[in-house]
Amino acid sequence: MENEEGTAPDVAPRKASWYRRPLFVGPLAGALLLGGGLLVWLPGGRDGGRAAAPAPGARANAAVRTGVAAALPDLAVLIEERESRVRRAPKDARSWAVLGAAYVEQGRRTADAAGQFPKAERALRTSLSVGPRDDAEALGSLAALANARRDFRAAKSWGEAAREAAPKRWTTYPQLIDAYTGLGDHKRARRALEALMELRSGPAVLARAAGVYWDQGRREDAQAALSDAAAAASSPAEEAAWRERAGQLAFERGEREEALRSFREAVRLDPDQRAARAGQGRALAALGRTSEALDAYGIALAGQPLPQYALELGELYESLGLTGQARAQYDLLRERVRREAAGGVDGALVLGRFEADHGDPGAAVRRLRAEWRRQPGIAVADALGWALYRAGRHKEALRYAAVATDRAHGGTVRSAAYAFHRGMIEGALGKTAPARRRMQEALRINPYFSPLYAPVARAALAKLGEVPDVEPPA
Repeated sequence: MENEEGTAPDVAPRKASWYRRPLFVGPLAGALLLGGGLLVWLPGGRDGGRAAAPAPGARANAAVRTGVAAALPDLAVLIEERESRVRRAPKDARSWAVLGAAYVEQGRRTADAAGQFPKAERALRTSLSVGPRDDAEALGSLAALANARRDFRAAKSWGEAAREAAPKRWTTYPQLIDAYTGLGDHKRARRALEALMELRSGPAVLARAAGVYWDQGRREDAQAALSDAAAAASSPAEEAAWRERAGQLAFERGEREEALRSFREAVRLDPDQRAARAGQGRALAALGRTSEALDAYGIALAGQPLPQYALELGELYESLGLTGQARAQYDLLRERVRREAAGGVDGALVLGRFEADHGDPGAAVRRLRAEWRRQPGIAVADALGWALYRAGRHKEALRYAAVATDRAHGGTVRSAAYAFHRGMIEGALGKTAPARRRMQEALRINPYFSPLYAPVARAALAKLGEVPDVEPPA
């Protein structure tokens, strides 16, 4: 619950048992306190004391205004309600703001950027034009929209404007964390998390802390925080979102079975959780259950056709020698990037990664270099370094790979893919010992990080050989 006294709550990872502790209310279980302070007595029995479930639109409204996942059917109800309301009352700034936030969430969940994100921007700008121009809710939702579009500079501007308008509005700070992280400003991201933790406790804050912990290399802390967030979630859709993130982290640690359990639980809680379906595909492929993996990816792409999922599925097909099916997914990736661009989404990162490995590495370098100048995050540094390596520019490639993997540059994320990329670059430069260490690190972090490139890493490590047995210097 919101910390009204302004003291800093404890959101460090902890056991989640207290979240589910039953509350004994004794013989007053049949009393209901209504708004305005009216105490109404309900008859005893099974339903006495059980609060009525909120309506779908109310559930979605609470979710989108606090930045947590909402069930897609609930979102559809909320959007219909708010569209009807703004038609009747076009000067209702609050309804315009809620409608804009709902469009953002629906566009994100369905990957319908072209259809939903322009509507979201119009609704949010309308809210600011008919209401206060410094309304923190509308400004914060514009920051969320910019983050969804991978426009981190715009997200930073909108988020900082929202913070200036209402410094104690906690929902602004998660958007600032995402924006600062996308711009490679990890110090500001940590400060934004500290401010968030002073204002609020609960599952949304724990989940946000988990992301920052992961970026800092604190994998166990990140996993514990997400476990607590899932245990304290207020709805199945919210819990499913945190379970899906927990699955991501488990997979990044090479824990295939644990990742699959988390993804399956997320889908059980929310069948529309398509990110968890893609996660199932990832984990099943790592377990060698290829047919099931292909089915899971197909379901994910049917409901949320993100370019990243098409890239992963294409590489899975390629690893199986099914080049025709792989090309079909790569064609889908290009088409999805074009469609998302119509909604204002920056697809340079995923397109650059694709071009580096499956298209034109030179074009990937140009695209990613422009992206680096615009928003120099860790993921862009890694992708640009790899594209330069694929283009044969190994010495320059190492500079960017170092940004992605050296603590001095903020690259504290423990990523098997990042370590593999740097190891390949160092091997091409004749740096045998560092290359060996990086390959060992990549396979230690996650031996299954890619169906296409994990075998390449193992072969490269075998070629590098064992550490030579030499006498120490005198």
